[in-house]
Amino acid sequence: MASDNRISLEITAAQKAAIVSAVTALKTALDGITINLTADERRALPKIGDKTQAFDEKCAAYMASRPDLVPSFLDTAEMAKDRKLVADLLPCLRELAPLCEGLEDTITLANSDNLMGDLAFYQNVQQAAKRGVPGTNTILDDLKTRFPGRPKGTPPAQPA
Repeated sequence: MASDNRISLEITAAQKAAIVSAVTALKTALDGITINLTADERRALPKIGDKTQAFDEKCAAYMASRPDLVPSFLDTAEMAKDRKLVADLLPCLRELAPLCEGLEDTITLANSDNLMGDLAFYQNVQQAAKRGVPGTNTILDDLKTRFPGRPKGTPPAQPA
């Protein structure tokens, strides 16, 4: 029988305090540097990915060598600041991303273990209620709201 307990970890109070302290220090260091976008804002923005990065680098080089071709409404000094900001922050993101992924994966795995246990409990309560075990109908009625099921409708009409 497969085990539903795929993770069994505990963090100490000292470990949790150290993590919270480090995150607080990181938040303080990033204060005034990071910007939070809404999901709609994020979707609406054009993005530079791996394929577009080379295009951006070529444009920067051409703008520097041929300023006569740069539109007057472009502020190349601001563009250079933005490029430097990306160059400064991208290594930080690359260091943090695996940590965030590890935290998310650990939480996902622990939650998965919990859900498997919850479902086993729920199924047991269902069986107990079917067998008339006192007090189980109240528990079942409370828990089954998570699984509303399909609405009972009229059966489809039989073809003539």
